[in-house]
Amino acid sequence: MEFNRKWITVRASIALTFFVALLSILVGLLHIAGVSVAGPLSPFIPDLVKQAVGFTGTLTGFAMLASGYALKKGYRIGWYATAVLLPLTALQGLLQVSVVSLPLVLLSLLSLPALAVNRGRFSRVARPSPTQLGAGLALVTAVAYGTLGSFALRSEFNDIETITDAFYYTVVTASTVGYGDIAPVTGIGRMFGLSVLVINVAAFAVALGVLLTPAIEAQFSKALGKMTEKQFDLLEDHVLVLGYGDLTEPILDDLDGREVDYVVVTDDEAAARDLDDRDVSVLAADPSDVDPLERVQIAEARAVVVATDDDAADALAILTARQLNPDVRIVAAVTQRENVDKLRRAGADHVISPSTLGGHLLVDSAFGENSEAIADSIVGEEE
Repeated sequence: MEFNRKWITVRASIALTFFVALLSILVGLLHIAGVSVAGPLSPFIPDLVKQAVGFTGTLTGFAMLASGYALKKGYRIGWYATAVLLPLTALQGLLQVSVVSLPLVLLSLLSLPALAVNRGRFSRVARPSPTQLGAGLALVTAVAYGTLGSFALRSEFNDIETITDAFYYTVVTASTVGYGDIAPVTGIGRMFGLSVLVINVAAFAVALGVLLTPAIEAQFSKALGKMTEKQFDLLEDHVLVLGYGDLTEPILDDLDGREVDYVVVTDDEAAARDLDDRDVSVLAADPSDVDPLERVQIAEARAVVVATDDDAADALAILTARQLNPDVRIVAAVTQRENVDKLRRAGADHVISPSTLGGHLLVDSAFGENSEAIADSIVGEEE
């Protein structure tokens, strides 16, 4: 049976990923606690492996939650991570050899075709800043320093025998928990332990600050009523207004009245500065370019409105928007009546000619007819 995109949607792929993640965490915790019913393969799997896959299954579940979030944001890296984690989750379910793990195995395998069908829908590229890359590298280096160093100096510590012991000691020390089960017993070991504490605490603090501060600032800015560019990553179920023209201000007034989140994308720098001064969410960029539309989360948008004074520019913006989000509703206003069909072919769901609409209203109003009923009739004809 051939899979159909209309039946297996992007949202279904994301929902399945989150469900598998939660099920993996739950099944893993049950096995760690010893709550399981042995399956037919149980006699063939060592007990140590069963216990280990219960623990790793829980970790895999948490990792899949992160990959599911990346899928929700449309990132390609989220697709790759999920494509690796789903078979791994199924394998761990088989090695857990428990009846309670069978649903996890089946759901993981059933999720793979849905993910494969929608591969092209996850096209956003994650671009971490140099500061974020530096913070991540510093964190990895600090943990590696503590792990390798304590393993090399294991004779200066009690109870460090393996690289796992060394990693455990480093993480416990860096988190400032300090269980005390592993401790240095010589002066050299104590000095090294102090260096591990200072270096790792500093690395963790810097990494958390770099990674979390933008999101925290964006939430504060939103609470205070002013958006920053950092908030673009948090946009969801919003309206995109592409370009700036004579109809833009009435459009924004109506969106404000409906209390709908929206973002204006325009290459008119003067208009962008004016909108920004009025606390309107705006991105100064070409609305027909791919990067700006991905930046304002077109994959998460509920609708796109295109209404400038240039039908050619509008057509390019519509083409780009339709390419990036085939399912989004796109409405456009055309300046020249003869371009109505062109904008429809470019990908607009509905195209309205304000000049035609205005002409009909003026004439019909002159004969005393109901303007609202006339407007509804004309819009219906345009659709």
